[in-house]
Amino acid sequence: MAKVAFLGLGVMGYPMAGHLKTKGGHDVTVYNRTAAKAEKWVAQFGGRLASTPRLAAEGQDFVMACVGNDHDLREVTLGQHGAFHGIAKGAVFVDHTTASAEIARELYAEAKKGGFDAIDAPVSGGQAGAENGALTVMCGGDDAPFGRAEKVIASYARACNLMGASGSGQLAKMCNQICIAGLVQGHAEALHFAKCANLDIEKLIATISKGAAQSWQMENRYKTMAAGKFDFGFAVDWMRKELSICLGEARRNGAHLLVPALVDKFYSQVQKMGGKRWDSSSLIALLDR
Repeated sequence: MAKVAFLGLGVMGYPMAGHLKTKGGHDVTVYNRTAAKAEKWVAQFGGRLASTPRLAAEGQDFVMACVGNDHDLREVTLGQHGAFHGIAKGAVFVDHTTASAEIARELYAEAKKGGFDAIDAPVSGGQAGAENGALTVMCGGDDAPFGRAEKVIASYARACNLMGASGSGQLAKMCNQICIAGLVQGHAEALHFAKCANLDIEKLIATISKGAAQSWQMENRYKTMAAGKFDFGFAVDWMRKELSICLGEARRNGAHLLVPALVDKFYSQVQKMGGKRWDSSSLIALLDR
């Protein structure tokens, strides 16, 4: 059992912190910007709540974070009441936020100055993966602190790998989102084409999902895509945030991201249709208009 703080109790962080308590058996302190959410978590799982990230981090072996973006992350770590002002020497900071590789490296350097370690550890698997404790975690940082953190992360992960130096976890997550963007657009066009061709969708998927076209996106999203139901899952706003990170990094490293750049424009059109909070599979809504 370890002493763990968890900062950020959104749709991902709330169940992840819960698994730390119930599955991992850890001593958990939580912080959330909206205190009522933290109070609800403590009422459900036990543990303690803190009024600031700094107070949450004090005396902990591990400090986990899962917040919105680079700005939010910098605020909960380096801000006036940030966790980095309270983390003990020898502790490990683990960031599950999907953020830029730049801030991952910045926080790594700040952690070293403070005598503790930092791991960037974005996740894949969505809300369902968080709730089921079956996330895939991509990490960047040093071997020894990763080895310590991996045992705690196991409370909510089915796979956790160190990808390389600081920032490598975020870069791996960018690759994940690049793949997904193309897959979702391809599936949207295939299902739209099938409708126009009067094919039986169930028979079609039962057939092609057993061949080279098979993917998680196909098997888990084809029914709702075909039915035009998108009120769940990974929101378009979040997908655009993450594609923006990918495209920004590509401008720095010289990579050519033709499909993600195009799909990002399609998502902007979905937003204009009122789909900001729709699941990212809602790309088909543009085709079926």
